[in-house]
Amino acid sequence: MSFRDLHYADELLLLPNAWDVPSALAFHAAGYRAVGTTSFGVAATAGHPDGGRASKEPTRSLVRQLRNLPVYVSADVEDGYHDDPEVVAEYVSSLGAPGINIEDSSDGKLISPQAHAAKVAAIKQHSPEVFINARVDTYWLDQDANVAATLVRAAAYVEAGADGIFIPGASDPADLRQLTADIPLPVNVLVVPGLTLAELADLGVRRVSTGSLPYRAAIDAAVAVAQNVRDGVPPPSATAYPAMQARLVAFSGR
Repeated sequence: MSFRDLHYADELLLLPNAWDVPSALAFHAAGYRAVGTTSFGVAATAGHPDGGRASKEPTRSLVRQLRNLPVYVSADVEDGYHDDPEVVAEYVSSLGAPGINIEDSSDGKLISPQAHAAKVAAIKQHSPEVFINARVDTYWLDQDANVAATLVRAAAYVEAGADGIFIPGASDPADLRQLTADIPLPVNVLVVPGLTLAELADLGVRRVSTGSLPYRAAIDAAVAVAQNVRDGVPPPSATAYPAMQARLVAFSGR
């Protein structure tokens, strides 16, 4: 089953998002067949805030490292790290990843749907095999955050050759039902508190991404470990050092 096929399988695709090699190895060990990257986690690990195209080279490095991992990898490439569609397409081609997310905003503002559609079309021309998950940031940025405006943007990206539409921040069941009904491609959303995967599937959603949630939760968990030790609370269980080391040894020796 290809990465594309996973979006049309009987079960909704849950895509966990990794920020480094060990997190991707852990998701693979847990049985996930596909893993995404998170621009927030990748940028933060390198000491940068999200956005501003800071994750360009760290993302390229991580995706290239993960080529040896037997899972499908979808790269979060922010806005493609450039305004020129041809430059964006060349960058995506250099990754060698079966899938990407590319967002229609830069510096916290929506760009024109025509400009984003041009990036999608250029990527598809250069790398027709890549699953392009075109991200619509209307809800995420609370700019034109309504169904009508979102559908206009989605339609432009569908026409340009996108393979899926990602609408982070959309969470109202009525909105999701209308969006999935009117978009003729698999619709991806972030985890929606209060809605299970089964409920999201019933609303027509085909893919759910964890985004930066695992990274942020991991940071909180690390702080909690230190606080527990400080306060005399028994430390939590964790993957044993030999097991995690074995994963890295096996990965580096593939």
